[in-house]
Amino acid sequence: MGRAVTVATCALNQWALDFEGNLERIFRSIDIAKSKGARYRLGPELEICGYGCSDHYYESDTLLHSFQVLEKLLESPATQDIICDVGMPVLHRNVRYNCRVIFLNKKILLIRPKISLANGGNYRELRWFTPWSKARHVEEYFLPRIIQEVTGQETVPFGDAVLATKDTCVGAEICEELWAPNSPHIEMGLDGVEIFTNSSGSHHVLRKAHARVDLVNSATAKNGGIYILANQKGCDGDRLYYDGCAMISMNGETVAQGSQFSLDDVEVLVATLDLEDVRSYRAEISSRNLAASKVNPYPRVKVNFALSCPDDVAVPTCMPIQWRHHSPEEEISLGPACWLWDYLRRSKQAGFLLPLSGGIDSSATACIVYSMCHQVCLAVKNGNADVLADARKIVNDETYVPEDPRELCKRVFTTCYMASENSSQDTCNRAKLLAEQIGSYHINLNIDAAVKAVVGIFSVVTGRTPRFSVYGGSSRESLALQNVQARIRMVLAYLFAQLTLWARGMPGGLLVLGSANVDESLRGYLTKYDCSSADINPIGGISKTDLKNFIQYCIENFQLTALRSIMSAPPTAELEPLVDGQVAQTDEADMGMTYAELSVYGKLRKIAKAGPYSMFCKLISMWKEICTPREVASKVKHFFRMYSVNRHKMTTLTPSYHAENYSPDDNRFDLRPFLYNTSWSWQFRCIDNQVNAL
Repeated sequence: MGRAVTVATCALNQWALDFEGNLERIFRSIDIAKSKGARYRLGPELEICGYGCSDHYYESDTLLHSFQVLEKLLESPATQDIICDVGMPVLHRNVRYNCRVIFLNKKILLIRPKISLANGGNYRELRWFTPWSKARHVEEYFLPRIIQEVTGQETVPFGDAVLATKDTCVGAEICEELWAPNSPHIEMGLDGVEIFTNSSGSHHVLRKAHARVDLVNSATAKNGGIYILANQKGCDGDRLYYDGCAMISMNGETVAQGSQFSLDDVEVLVATLDLEDVRSYRAEISSRNLAASKVNPYPRVKVNFALSCPDDVAVPTCMPIQWRHHSPEEEISLGPACWLWDYLRRSKQAGFLLPLSGGIDSSATACIVYSMCHQVCLAVKNGNADVLADARKIVNDETYVPEDPRELCKRVFTTCYMASENSSQDTCNRAKLLAEQIGSYHINLNIDAAVKAVVGIFSVVTGRTPRFSVYGGSSRESLALQNVQARIRMVLAYLFAQLTLWARGMPGGLLVLGSANVDESLRGYLTKYDCSSADINPIGGISKTDLKNFIQYCIENFQLTALRSIMSAPPTAELEPLVDGQVAQTDEADMGMTYAELSVYGKLRKIAKAGPYSMFCKLISMWKEICTPREVASKVKHFFRMYSVNRHKMTTLTPSYHAENYSPDDNRFDLRPFLYNTSWSWQFRCIDNQVNAL
């Protein structure tokens, strides 16, 4: 009867400009889809060139190599007898579009350009592409000669159209179009499209997955239909981690769920679904049918091919499933760990070095590396040959099989406690015990000689010797002496990263990990070019509150008992002299605000788009039980003074895993000046006037 259609979607770990690797992963996904009986294969957004090409999209080479990859796909026997839907940039009449190229049996059926471009937060698609603004309009696209020679076609349809197969109708959306208020699937569904496809390049943010799942399910809950979503996965060359979650939904319910975090480069979901379930679901929605009778029809590209088989009465179809969401602590354990693995294997380095202070932030970073080792061992145990091959290259041992996370940690992870005369024995012991429990190669060293040498140079030149405040020095002297310690730690971290393996008779170098959290970056509570300056930072987009919860998760799930004392200790930089052998300096006292307050300020500043006055107005209501308006005003002013004084530090912030929507990352997510009038005179006067009125 031709009712049961079998479709495939996938999550691919593509890499920007890795045309060779991207092609191989696309072929693998097609092979898997065909082996499971699929007749339609959907891939992620811009999968041929990789989503994160950025300004490389301007280059004609990127367009050329994308067409060369398309040529390989078209002429391959592997793509026969299955509709393949791939993503790539296309230049049409000298305008660059983000497109889906849909083909079958060496013939291009349709090139569908993206209509709604993502242009907020981390996305800059309008910089490189133009949205297709001609609704339900199709033009002729003249194919390059290398494609003409394979397809025998001179021109193909280009524009906003749908595919009419022998048994159903298929319409495409691309990523942002699902999130738009006027999503194309609404009108397409009213026009009789039964299968919607969405090719995404959607990145991970803590607590975001449910929003994507809800959007997909709601797309077909009101209108009926089958919705297939593909997504990029992994680190494709920058701060973002694309978190897979490929899925298939029908009539408002999920029928197939892909993993959000995994080390598999290729993941394919296949589902067989009954078209009659869509038709019967739609039949009783009278409001939908009334709207459908008046809809402006889409151009249809006729395809002499069916997604079902004629004799399919006995073919089993997929049933709805319950989506399982990760907790935020699980997301922190898995997302940054997978991102680190991609970065490590693709950078061809031999491991990581982390300055481990015995505090929450560096300990959380160490736990993420330990989680990465867990994921690698689990993937190898499950037969992932790619992960095994990468692990062997990293440790330079062709016979190595990672089975124990602690043993793998010993090979790829070096931790270093850099003591000074201001360090306590407690933090030293905590760092050492944690290193023992996760298995890292641990180094203890003392930086006092280097600090005295640097300060000595200054004293020789100027004839003056700076002193800490507790010894009678000014705040300027004390801060400068703290900064010297912090910066020497950065210099030593890079020295040991380059030469530790050499000293141990092993090849390769190490990537330096930073461990400044998102709240400290927002406040500017860090020394410019200290240990926050590193190659990459897996926790730079995560709040202190979430990191504390993650530490508790690691205690319970990894049995890292050393973390208990780390959790209970007050956060401290340990840059000022000890008092009676004990730490007198604490982070929150230094900052003049708590980490909980910082998270609130960060969300209001970035997510709620609040300046000083608006933030004050919101907080006098939020904090009315604990603060007077005058106290709120003082807190808001202090935050904005400190934020603006230290904003320049964000220009040199280590590339960090993006996990939080109030990240102050200056690279492309949070674009602000870095030279402010830090008096905020007009804004603060508005606050003062309101306080006086209250």
